[in-house]
Amino acid sequence: MATLNSNMISRIRSTIETTFYANNVEYISSVEEAYALAQKSPGTIVTDMAVHRPKDLGLNEDAKVLLFNDGAVTGRCAAARKIVGDKGVTQDTYADLLREAVYAARGRKLYHAQVYVGLHEDFMVRANLLIPEGHENILYNWMMNFQAVTPEYNEMYKASKVYENEGEIFIFSDPDWEDETHPLGLTLFDSEHNCAALLGMKYFGEHKKGTLTLGWSIGGRNGYIPCHGGQKKYTLESGETFVAGVFGLSGSGKSTLTHYKHDGKYGIEILHDDAFLVSHQNGTSVALEPAYFDKTQDYPAGCADNKFLISAQNCGATRDEQGRCILQTEDIRNGNGRAIKSRFWADNRVDYFSERMNTVIWLMKDPTMPPVLKIENPELAATLGATLATKRSSAERITDQTQMDTLVIEPYANPFRTYPLEHDYAKFLKMFKQENMTCYILNTGHFGSKKINKEITLDCLEKIVESKGAFTEWGPLNDLKTLDIDGFVPHWNDQEYVEAVIQAFQSRLEYITREESAFNRLPESAAESIKQQINILRHKEVKHKIA
Repeated sequence: MATLNSNMISRIRSTIETTFYANNVEYISSVEEAYALAQKSPGTIVTDMAVHRPKDLGLNEDAKVLLFNDGAVTGRCAAARKIVGDKGVTQDTYADLLREAVYAARGRKLYHAQVYVGLHEDFMVRANLLIPEGHENILYNWMMNFQAVTPEYNEMYKASKVYENEGEIFIFSDPDWEDETHPLGLTLFDSEHNCAALLGMKYFGEHKKGTLTLGWSIGGRNGYIPCHGGQKKYTLESGETFVAGVFGLSGSGKSTLTHYKHDGKYGIEILHDDAFLVSHQNGTSVALEPAYFDKTQDYPAGCADNKFLISAQNCGATRDEQGRCILQTEDIRNGNGRAIKSRFWADNRVDYFSERMNTVIWLMKDPTMPPVLKIENPELAATLGATLATKRSSAERITDQTQMDTLVIEPYANPFRTYPLEHDYAKFLKMFKQENMTCYILNTGHFGSKKINKEITLDCLEKIVESKGAFTEWGPLNDLKTLDIDGFVPHWNDQEYVEAVIQAFQSRLEYITREESAFNRLPESAAESIKQQINILRHKEVKHKIA
C-alpha cells in the first residue's frame, strides 16, 4: 500500500500535482521527442547551425540549433514573484486563483517532462514540468538545460542520497495565462512543498530559475549552501589546488571569470557558472545543471564558442554568404538575447568537487569601492555578501528604466531565495571562520566615474589565486584591504568620497535592520560589523587623520 509523505502535503502542491494526471496530458520521454515537437512548433526558426555532438546529448545526428523569440518581454520579472509564507501570501490567498488556472487549461493538450536537478549521488532531485501545447520550445529548452532522464542518470538517481522529508519538484506553467489583478504575470512558489506555478511567463529564464529556486531550497534544508555563482578549481604549478567561488548577478562577470582559462597558466576545472550547492558538513560542491544559459551579446556570428549552442532565444536571424540561416546575436533585435550551450563548451567541466572552497568572491558594482578588496573579518565577510551591492541588467524585466543605473542590494547575488536571509548568513559565517578560508570583493563596475575593465579584474583574480600582491588597509578600515592599482587609488583626502563610502555602508545597514522586512533581517552581530565601519569613518580623529 502506497504511503504519502506528510511533509509534501499542501493545498497548492495538491492542486499542481493533480493536474499532471489528467487525460489531456502527454508524457514526453526524451529530448529527441522534445526536439521534434519544438522543431514543428509555430514560430520556431530551424537554423542551419549544427548541434555539436548531438548523439551525446540524446539528439539525432542532423539536429540543428533552434531559435524561438518571445514578444516584448525578454527578461525575468521579480515583481511577479510570490512566495507562500511571505507576508500576505497564504495558501488560501492563491488556491482559488490556481485552481481556476489549471481548470482553464483542461481544453488544451499539456506536455509533461521530467529532468534531474543535481548531477551527483550526493544531491539529485527529480523535477516535473507541465506546459500547454504551443510552448514546445520552452519544454525542449528546459529538458536540455537540466539533466534529461536517461538510463545512466536513472541508475545514478537510484543510488543517490535519499532526503526522506522531501518530494519531487512539480511545476505547472501556462505562458498564455492572463489576469487583470496580475498584469505582469505570476510566479507562485510553495517552496516548502517543492512546487510552483508559472503563469503568464513566456520567457524561458523564468522556468530555469523557477526550477533552480526549488532545487536551492531543498539543498538549503538539507545541509547545503545554495549558490548563485560560478565555481572553478585551479591547479597551480606547485601542484597545490585552489577552489574559488564567484557570486554575482547576470551581467556582473561571473561567467567570464568562471570560464577564463588564464592563457594556460594553471590547470583548471569548472563546476558551473550559475548554480551549485556547497555542503555545510564537508565542503564538497555539486553542480545542479549540465548546460549553460548565457547571454549572446558578446558572441557575434562566427565566434568559436557558438559551436556549442543547442538553442537560442530572443535573437535575430539572418543568412550568411552561403545562404545559410544563422543567428544574429549581439542584442541587435532586443536586449538579453540568450542561448543554451552544452556542457562541451567547457572542455574541463566536472560535476563535483571533493575539495573545499578556498575563497569566496563577491562581485559588486559599487562606485565607492576600488577594483579589489580583501575582507579579513568573518562577520564582515558574511554581512557584505548578505548586502551585495550591484546594478540590474537586461536579464531582468524592469518597468522603470531609471532603475537600471540604481545601486541595489541582492543578498549573496541570489534573487531566487525563498527563506529568511539569516539561514544563508549563518552558513556563510561558519564557512568564513574555517581555517585558510578567504573572502574578497571584485568591483566589476566603476570606481567613481572610471570603468574597471576586464583586464584589471582578471589581474586581481590571478593575484588572489597565487596569493600575490601587497594588500594594504583601505584607508582607516582595518578589516578591509586593497591593492595599489594605478588610476584607482581611493580619495581619502576628499571628504565627499568619505561620505559616499559612509552612505554605501549605511544603505547596507538599513537593508538588514528594516523593521518591516523580517525576511531580510540579520542578527545584531551582522549589523555591528557594518556599524563598526561607519563609526570609524565618522570618528573625528579619523576624519582628521584622512582629511
